[in-house]
Formats: sequence, C-alpha cells, structure tokens
Amino acid sequence: MADQDLFKVEKEGFVTWLILNRPEKRNTMTFEFFEEMTKLFGEFDRDPEVRVVVIKAEGKSFTAGLDLVAAEAFLGDGSAAHREWVRRKIEEFQESINAIEKCRKPVIAAIHGHCVGGGIDLTSACDIRIAAKDSLFSIRETRVGIIADIGTLQRLPSIIGQGWFRELALTGRDFTAEEALAMGYITRLCEDREELVREAAKLAEEIAGLPPLAVQGVKEVANYSRDHGIYQGLKYVAQRNAAVVPNEDMLEAVTAFLEKRKPEFKGR
Repeated sequence: MADQDLFKVEKEGFVTWLILNRPEKRNTMTFEFFEEMTKLFGEFDRDPEVRVVVIKAEGKSFTAGLDLVAAEAFLGDGSAAHREWVRRKIEEFQESINAIEKCRKPVIAAIHGHCVGGGIDLTSACDIRIAAKDSLFSIRETRVGIIADIGTLQRLPSIIGQGWFRELALTGRDFTAEEALAMGYITRLCEDREELVREAAKLAEEIAGLPPLAVQGVKEVANYSRDHGIYQGLKYVAQRNAAVVPNEDMLEAVTAFLEKRKPEFKGR
C-alpha cells in the first residue's frame, strides 16, 4: 500500500495505523512523502474497513519537518519558470495535507519528540492530537526565512485561537507538550510513548465502535461549519441528516439498547 521506506500501514480491526517510518532521518518529509500521503489518505477514505486512522512515528521524533536535501530543490535559478515550479510544488504539498482533512474518517495524531515545521501542518489537519510529555513543537519556518505554507497558518488559529497562534507563528519559538495542552492544541498528555500508543488505541477504538455514518458526518459538518459559518453550517447539517436518516445503524442502536447488548454498526 505504501513505500515501506517512508511509511508502515497496520490494521487492527476498523483502526488503521499510519506509521512514519524514517527514524534515521527523524521522519523528515521528502517529495515522495507528500505524494504517498495523498495516495494513502485517498485509499483510507475509500476503504469501508477503515473507520479511524491513527498517525504515529518510529524513532526519536514524530517529524522534524521538511527534509533539507529536498528543500534545496526550491533554491533554483530565480527564473520565472522555476518560480512557477515552486508555486505548483507548494500546491501539491498543500493537497497532501488537505487529504488528511478531506478524508471522511477521523484522524488522530499520536505525537512524541519533535513535531516542528511541516509536523505542525500535518497535525493541524488531524481531528484529534494527543502527545507524550517529551514532545516539542515549533512553527520553525519563521526562523529560517520561510512563511509556513501548507496549512499551519490557515488551520491553527481555529484550534488554539488568534492570540496563541500569532505568538507562536511570529516567534517560531519552541513550545512544550504542557503548553500545547494548556492552549488546546492537544487534548491528552501522556507520560511516555507506551502510554501514548495505549491512549491513541483506546480513543480510536471508541470512535471506531460508533456508527460510521454519524462519525463521518460529524467530521464533514464540523469542517464545513468552520469554513462557512454558523447559519450555513446549520443548513448543511439539515441536508446531511435528511440524506442519512433513517438508517440501519439507528435501528441497530435502538434494538441493542432494548436487548441490553453491545451494538454492531455497519455503516448502512
């Protein structure tokens, strides 16, 4: 399914683990990384056996951001043709991160170690972020003369608010997992990587056990409402529910309650 030099994909029931698998390079992001991300999340979106995706990483870091060797390609010769190539390449990178958000399945980021630069872009596109205490975050682009350009500046304000966002984006400073929890960037703080994986699995399994149509509808309506406002969001959710109510999972939920058993939802 994926380039095994970059990713590992493991399935446990309805939960799929996407594992960043370039530990010797601190899971830095190459051009191939972004290409594979786009393909993988398209596959996850289409696969009915995938209800939740968890992103975690091998090695000491979640990701140290863009690979510096790959970044050299952006220097070029200053020509108009090269600048147009840069614009198109940035848009390709943007679409790879957008694919996480566009995927109908909820995505959980389980973060440890460094999560900087492109790591903030990636995790900001996830639905839920949890982290180990050793995590260190930074919108590092500001410190190396670049404007973060694949999602951080667009998504982070709606997660942590304009005050925290502007401080972190304008300074590019490191911030800790404790700070990330306080500002609402992460929702759970874990003692170590072992606890992080356990908590991610527990959370993913809880979501995966719920009616898929409802869960996916929540994600879709939440994103739409964020981008279009309250009243357009209300109209949209009315249309969304009219399209799926009633459904088999609703009947299963009622039946299971009356029969005092655990429901088995099928996404129908």
